[in-house]
Amino acid sequence: MEIRGNLKWQEEGWGRMKAFAKIGELTWETAIWFDTKRNTYILPIKAQIRSKANIGVNANIETTIWI
Repeated sequence: MEIRGNLKWQEEGWGRMKAFAKIGELTWETAIWFDTKRNTYILPIKAQIRSKANIGVNANIETTIWI
């Protein structure tokens, strides 16, 4: 867990860490959340972004995240 090992001090409540994300040409301000059951961060993608990027159920996407 390179992110958590180096940047845990940036986490806010419930393992939330501010971030920017990019899918295709869409870039937006968001947050990633630490999931203790999976021991990794999760990037929730709002419906508005999914619609604009034409992302369907079970789609594989390439995402860039800046913390």
